Amino acid sequence: MHTIAAMLETYPKDLGDIDRDKLVACTQACYQCSQACTACADACLSEDMVAELVKCVRTNLDCADICATTGAVLSRHTGYDANRTRTILEACAEACKTCGDECERHASMHEHCRLCAESCRSCEQACRELLTALV
Repeated sequence: MHTIAAMLETYPKDLGDIDRDKLVACTQACYQCSQACTACADACLSEDMVAELVKCVRTNLDCADICATTGAVLSRHTGYDANRTRTILEACAEACKTCGDECERHASMHEHCRLCAESCRSCEQACRELLTALV
C-alpha cells in the first residue's frame, strides 16, 4: 500500500463521501508532477540553448509549486472545505495544462520536456477526475 493511501487509512475521523481512490491518485500525481517539473526546469537550465527555454523553466517552476501545494492541501482533512479543494484543483489542472503545452513545444528536442509534459497531462487528468467526484 502506498504511503498516501496508508495515511488515509489512519485518519481517525470519517472522510465522508470522497472517492478515496481518486484522492490518492490525484495526490500522487500532484507530487510526481511537482518532481518532474522541478527536474525539467533544472535540465532546461543545463541545455546549451537555455535562452530559448526561459518560458519553459518559469512554467515548470510555477507548476511544480502549485502541484506541491495541491498535494499538501489534499493531504489535510481536518476542517475540510470542498470549495477550497475545488479551487486549488482547478488551479492545478490549469497549471498542468499550461506547463504540459509549453513542454510539448520542446519535447521533440528534449526528452526531459517530453517526460514532463506526460506527467503534467496525467496530473491534469487526475485533478479533473477528482473534481468531478467531489460532492
